[in-house]
Amino acid sequence: MSPAATLAAATAAGPGFLSPTGVEVAFVLVGLATLGAALVTVTTKQLVHAALWLVVALGGIAVEYLLLTAEFIAWVQVLIYLGSVVVLLLFGLMLTKAPIGRSPDADSGNRWVALGVASVSAVALVWVVVDAFRTTWIDLDGPVQGSTKVSGEILFQHWVLPFEALSVLLLAALIGAIVLSRRDDPNGPDDSAAPGKAADPGDKKGQR
Repeated sequence: MSPAATLAAATAAGPGFLSPTGVEVAFVLVGLATLGAALVTVTTKQLVHAALWLVVALGGIAVEYLLLTAEFIAWVQVLIYLGSVVVLLLFGLMLTKAPIGRSPDADSGNRWVALGVASVSAVALVWVVVDAFRTTWIDLDGPVQGSTKVSGEILFQHWVLPFEALSVLLLAALIGAIVLSRRDDPNGPDDSAAPGKAADPGDKKGQR
């Protein structure tokens, strides 16, 4: 059988990597743009630029969800991460008076260690995803599969325990942040020595 006949038979048998559709090409291009924005986010030394590039990266992930017909997850990505997390980061930069320009403190010196950990994590994640969905194909031209009804049924029927565990973890992180923010500074000034503070009646009795 000739190569052309083999390719035609494979195309007629089902989807394959040799016959990508327009949606699949767009998915790859948006993925590359998202990866580039993520790399700029972790390599730039300007904190404000890092936050803005993070917006691009998270927005690219939302577009990827849309291309995978997961509209509900895409809008959750936009509302929670783009609408809340990034805005919180920008407010944190403004309230802490972070430097607007280049900041030498933005580089911790562990760049190679972080690169190694990120590479190992990326390889492991790609391996798990490819092994789990090796023969599974999503019909991107078909009906929407990530609607609110479908996502709710899957989440609260099969993934309810991890969902509740995640909520408890977020609650613990919130309580820890409140405790750390209200902790008294042991090296702070003594309030008793502040000018204009009324003297304790017990101290006056001791001086007599």
